[in-house]
Amino acid sequence: MQSFSDAKRIAHPAAKPDGKVELSLPARRKRAPGAGEGANSPDFITALARGLDVLRCFRHGVTALGNLDLARLTGLPKPTISRITYTLTELGYLRYHPDTGKYSPGYGVLALGFGLLAGLEVRELAKASMTELARATGGAVALGAFDGDAMTYVEAIHGSSALYLRLPVGYRASLDSAMGRAYLASLPPQACADALARLGETAPDAAAVERARVELRDTGCCYAIGEWQSGINAVAVPFSSITGEGVFVMSCGGPASLLPEADLRTRVAPLLQASIAGLAGAAA
Repeated sequence: MQSFSDAKRIAHPAAKPDGKVELSLPARRKRAPGAGEGANSPDFITALARGLDVLRCFRHGVTALGNLDLARLTGLPKPTISRITYTLTELGYLRYHPDTGKYSPGYGVLALGFGLLAGLEVRELAKASMTELARATGGAVALGAFDGDAMTYVEAIHGSSALYLRLPVGYRASLDSAMGRAYLASLPPQACADALARLGETAPDAAAVERARVELRDTGCCYAIGEWQSGINAVAVPFSSITGEGVFVMSCGGPASLLPEADLRTRVAPLLQASIAGLAGAAA
């Protein structure tokens, strides 16, 4: 006998008591996320997006922001910001400091972040090879993913006490970094052009991105030699994770005194490529 669950999966005509047949119509297919409509989609919740924009203002090195600061950074009216910060504070995603009248991230944000990291398989798989690479080069090794307008570190390992730039998990590197250029270079040309157009004035120089595309094609790596931050050299490689979690970029960098350009290109780059060999499912 067919079970009820089986019957629901099969679109057989249903007989009514009077003998007439009533066809079962298939359920309306839900609109897939990222279907291309963006903010114009009827499913897009503007108020939620604005709240998340406020949370994104609290970047690495930013300890506290007031409503005026947030209004300036987001372009939203101050009354709107006041309602958003009140709501986020009530929900535990912001903390209010009466002595300064400013806000800082609450523990709710921390819980969200750790929820992501705990479930990210590629991060766990990458730790051993990242640690080995950091030990072999003395550099800072980071694993990052694209996050709207930056590359967010999901793992970071530092191989030397000589590193004066020690960036933590959660740091958002600009797309003009070696990591950012590598991600953009991995995109199909039209997708890359669309991403640069969305970024507007904050987009990296188009010539630098095209140079990164050529480097990636010819060498499998992208470089930033003192361009992202003065005196800092870095190399990065994009890859599609074998876990199916998307495109990630692994980078290795450090001060030019520790990783001069020649060493970065001839020794560090091959080591970096070897580090992602067991992580990449397909070409990014």
